[in-house]
Amino acid sequence: MYFIRLIRPINLLIIALTMVSARYFLIVYEKFSAADLSFKEGESIDFFLLVFSTVLIAAAGNIINDYFDVKADRINKPEKLIVTKYIKRRWAIISHWMLNVVAFSIAIYLSSRNDTFWYVFIHLLTINLLWFYSAYFKRKPIIGNFVIAGLTALVMILCGVHFYYHSDIHIPTNIDTTNALNFWIHKIVQNGNFIVLMGFFAFANNFSREIIKDIEDIEGDKVLGAKTFPIIYGKRKSKWLAILTLMFSPIFFFAFMQYQLGTFNGSIIETLKVFLPIVLALILNFISILNLIKAQNKSALKRSDLFLKIAMLLGILQPFYWLACI
Repeated sequence: MYFIRLIRPINLLIIALTMVSARYFLIVYEKFSAADLSFKEGESIDFFLLVFSTVLIAAAGNIINDYFDVKADRINKPEKLIVTKYIKRRWAIISHWMLNVVAFSIAIYLSSRNDTFWYVFIHLLTINLLWFYSAYFKRKPIIGNFVIAGLTALVMILCGVHFYYHSDIHIPTNIDTTNALNFWIHKIVQNGNFIVLMGFFAFANNFSREIIKDIEDIEGDKVLGAKTFPIIYGKRKSKWLAILTLMFSPIFFFAFMQYQLGTFNGSIIETLKVFLPIVLALILNFISILNLIKAQNKSALKRSDLFLKIAMLLGILQPFYWLACI
């Protein structure tokens, strides 16, 4: 039971759902356009292994993070302390390496099967970055936040690598793009731009969440001698950094839509309906911004964090929403 809590199963489930969501963009595209989408033999097994190995690395990352954070957690969140209290440090580090070994073995298999080094490279990069994040980067201003946000976006890139080697789409030439839903699914999936869109939202929201968590954890981080952004520059500037990062999401979204418009003449209302989950996510981001402006205590910061979590979940649900609309 304590081991399950240590690896944070809800977070792992969200990672898996994100990857499945990326796959559903292609499935939606096939259904809407009658495109000839074919997956190579064994793709479903390879995709399952990819999701499984990614989840294992994330679980190992959660373990090593708690391993290095014991002193800080005794102050910041003593009620959630597991390593040393319920699980010995020795077993925590053994579990960390066992999960990584299994995950990396899967990456070697996938790279060998598809004749590419990308799986091995991304898995190895992630394993090492999570270790150095927990041991070093986390206690430095900005770089630790950037690493975690970047790794979250890297999940989408990993999915892109998988689809590149496992799928083949023949796009029909007679697609009706006068309909808003048809137009946007065609535009976003055609060139793999859904990877860019989801990756950017994942990066922006997670970067802001990491800053917010650093504000919450100031006291414990000081015990470790950390030099996080809130410790160096204070809570007020840290909140504004998180706010400014969140403001990039709607700017990027509307700039992205304008860039993709092409010849589409539909109304903005039609377009917003097509992107309803993402629009709701942007509204939650705005609510989080308002909450951050007024936030004076940990409970207020936790509310902002919760809003951002829900916003990320809504973004993940975008292709499932499209599937329901078809």
